[in-house]
Amino acid sequence: MKYRIKEIGLELGVPVSTIRYWQKEFADFVNPERTNGGQRRYSKQDVEKFLQIKEYVYRQKRSIDSVREMLKGKASGRPGIDWTQQTILVTGGTGSFGKHFCRMMLDKYKVKGIRVYSRDELKQHEMRQSFGEERITYLIGDVRDADRLRRAMEGVDMVVHAAALKQVPACEYNPFEAVKTNVHGAQNVIDAAIDTGVKKVIALSTDKAVNPVNLYGATKLCSDKLFTQGNAYAGGRGTKFACVRYGNVIGSRGSVIPLFLEQRKSGKLTVTDDRMTRFWITLDQAVDLVVTGFKHMQGGEIFIPKIPSMRIMDLAKAIGPECEIEILGIRPGEKLHEALTGEDEARNTISYKGMYVVLPNHTWWKRENYVDGVKLPENFMYTSDNNEELMSVAELQEIIFGCDRQEKEVAGLCLVSAAG
Repeated sequence: MKYRIKEIGLELGVPVSTIRYWQKEFADFVNPERTNGGQRRYSKQDVEKFLQIKEYVYRQKRSIDSVREMLKGKASGRPGIDWTQQTILVTGGTGSFGKHFCRMMLDKYKVKGIRVYSRDELKQHEMRQSFGEERITYLIGDVRDADRLRRAMEGVDMVVHAAALKQVPACEYNPFEAVKTNVHGAQNVIDAAIDTGVKKVIALSTDKAVNPVNLYGATKLCSDKLFTQGNAYAGGRGTKFACVRYGNVIGSRGSVIPLFLEQRKSGKLTVTDDRMTRFWITLDQAVDLVVTGFKHMQGGEIFIPKIPSMRIMDLAKAIGPECEIEILGIRPGEKLHEALTGEDEARNTISYKGMYVVLPNHTWWKRENYVDGVKLPENFMYTSDNNEELMSVAELQEIIFGCDRQEKEVAGLCLVSAAG
């Protein structure tokens, strides 16, 4: 029998938000299945594990870290990575994802060392002041500079390639620059990783790389192909390349949430099209996807999380329920709905451990880590408008403002505390 997340909450007598939090913190022990639409389905074993966690956390007042260690002692061995022995280089490491990745790898995974590779000395200085961490080394450099990349990767075990020009209007107006960073830069990362003997490389992709309608998406599609096909260049050196692809990151720089929060002060929010839907992912989920990718990758895969969608009008209601909405009209290069898999990718896509994995389409590629993956229908497409897991206004408010309005039953409390 499979249980929905609301049923688990009722069974345990805890809010749904707590179940989500425990699932994130104890991801190695609770592995719900996902429907093709992304909804969680928990097994009886998952329920028993949640009951254990509740006993330790609620009744015995143990910390999350200590409970995790206790459960590790009881769990059977699963393939993993000893992060305490790994040195990781992160291109674009001063961005929203890069900083969060560094924080989680240091605090949660106790990584041996991190090299932050980026071209902005001010952001590196601010990050150095904020982190105050000896395990981080800051390297000035651009992914366009192949020689600098090669020097920076000496002695590195793994690479996360997060550097890119990401703003759609900027890429449209500066197309050659977008190609130099997003395409030539990808090739430089691949070459440097092979030349220096890096073990694994994961590149961050985007939903905009699926059926791209703007230059940013086109350059990221090209980058994806370079990384998935780049395994052919590794030869006997053993370097493996893969990608992770996800939607908009909640609260990241350039996302619509900071814009709406600022516009709310004026009493009017601007929306380009009221029919629009988008995938949403938290920074924690994005980092966990990269870590999972490193754990399972054989080389050439694209890892895609099963994440919720939201309607842009529901997001506007969540942030500024009292605000006027102005419809501006869809912008050049903008989609009404977004896709994380393309129709032609479906024949090589499987559902595996709470995510989708697009497998390489090579006769020589041997499936080793995905033997229990579930094949998807040939016409399968994972898009934001047909996603079964659609976030409600209340759920959006809970994520954005950090509290559960249904629990507090005070409509303005979260907004007041967020405005500070």
